Amino acid sequence: MSTNKLLAFWNHPGGPKTIHFWAPTFKWGISIANIADFSNYNMKIWNLFSVNFAMARTGLHQLSCKIKQDYFSESTEIEVAAVQE
Repeated sequence: MSTNKLLAFWNHPGGPKTIHFWAPTFKWGISIANIADFSNYNMKIWNLFSVNFAMARTGLHQLSCKIKQDYFSESTEIEVAAVQE
């Protein structure tokens, strides 16, 4: 890889200097560790299960908040009414 490509990657808005790069990277790490532990039934698998459960629960909560905001809030109804007029 050339220096220009590395510099472009480093300075990219979604590059390694931002949370947008590291958050999915760590989530993939947790998922890969979970897959590697399929044959291991000791306490470690329950720890990984609880982390994944917490991530799924918070993600679903944020998704439900977004759906409520986009489809069921008064501000959306006002915006839709303004566009229709």
